[in-house]
Amino acid sequence: MKKILDFPYSTILVLGLAKSGTAVAKLLLKQNKHVRINDMKTEENDSILKELKSLGADVVVGSHPLSVLDEIEIVVKNPGIPYENPIIVEARERNIPVITEVEIAYRLAGDSIIGITGSNGKTTTTTLITKMLEESERPVKVAGNIGVVACEVAEQLKSNETLVLELSSFQLQGIEKFKPNIAVLLNIFEAHIDYHKTFDNYKQAKFNIFKNHTKDDFLVYNADDEIITLEAKNAKSTLVPFSIKNKMENGAWLDDEYVYFKNEKVISRKDIVLVGNHNLENILAAVAAAKLKGATNQGISKVLTTFQGVRHRLQFVENVHGRLFYNDSKATNILATQKALSSFDNPVILLAGGLDRGNGFADLAAYLQNVKAMVVFGQTKDKLRRLAEENGISTITVEDVNEAVIKAYEISNEKDVILLSPACASWDQYRTFEERGDMFIQAVHKLV
Repeated sequence: MKKILDFPYSTILVLGLAKSGTAVAKLLLKQNKHVRINDMKTEENDSILKELKSLGADVVVGSHPLSVLDEIEIVVKNPGIPYENPIIVEARERNIPVITEVEIAYRLAGDSIIGITGSNGKTTTTTLITKMLEESERPVKVAGNIGVVACEVAEQLKSNETLVLELSSFQLQGIEKFKPNIAVLLNIFEAHIDYHKTFDNYKQAKFNIFKNHTKDDFLVYNADDEIITLEAKNAKSTLVPFSIKNKMENGAWLDDEYVYFKNEKVISRKDIVLVGNHNLENILAAVAAAKLKGATNQGISKVLTTFQGVRHRLQFVENVHGRLFYNDSKATNILATQKALSSFDNPVILLAGGLDRGNGFADLAAYLQNVKAMVVFGQTKDKLRRLAEENGISTITVEDVNEAVIKAYEISNEKDVILLSPACASWDQYRTFEERGDMFIQAVHKLV
């Protein structure tokens, strides 16, 4: 059994279960740690709780009594639990460290990690890097915010394997010594302000990905993003920039014909099948990280000539009587929807709406030139309808994504793009963006 390095704690509170909490609790119990679990929603008779109890865990569910912190040395927090939670506030008052599960993953995997973060493009870039290493016969595993618990995979990681981690700001805010040998920072856009409270807090959480770097580590960063470029000057890392605008002697870049890493031609642009200008940034970031880890041009080319996108991220679903349906349910913020709209020259019927986080949508206005109609739903439907009216775009208000597909098809013409790109989180109506995207796909297939 792989030991957790540099982890001198014997009594740990796991706050919040879900997948990551359950995985880290099991791991710590196997390491002969005393584990207490506190979860608000899980019921006493839950099968997972019964299993954890049988392994020796103390369990407190249904409330958050401050007494769960008694005799606790460190808290491992579910990333989604806000820092205003009374247990977190009290832990800090008592000077008890609060971390997220990726910190445990690092203390298992060490310098074998490539970490990817950014406001958008994380899943696509994570998937590209993983596939490029696989096709180059470099042993690799993938985990993190992409849907697989990081510490669970890190525990099984072999000495010759690379762990590719997709990292959210929620995960990165709760680190101490976490340090991916290769950190990839894609972009920064105001997001998750309901959680982080300020844009500065959000940025600092993202910048944590390289805060523990030394010159032996690499920061692959977007040189076209002014916020990132400014912050990168403070990094102790070896800097590896990427740019779709300028030549990067020490990084990844492109011209009209080729993608380059440093001064080496990697692939002809005409051979790349992934659509969208924003994906060129993701591709350059992936090329840089993969090349640093030993990927071959042949392996990279095999991926880029076949990979058409990640499910729920600008995913082509179906051509229905000349109407092109795209599922971009993972567009949970305005920047993602901006990038999606920029990918099409055809007329677009935009399906949008979801959780109201208090923001407006004025920043979408400049990207609506090709939008002929909007179908809106969820808590933000009224805000999006006003945006459409201000820009002379007709709207239809519906109850959910299923009805949105039907109404969009009814008003569409041949060669129209019918695009689900909500610009909002899904939690007002759906448990996850995946559930929302799956409903869209099912509705399209019913049309067929």
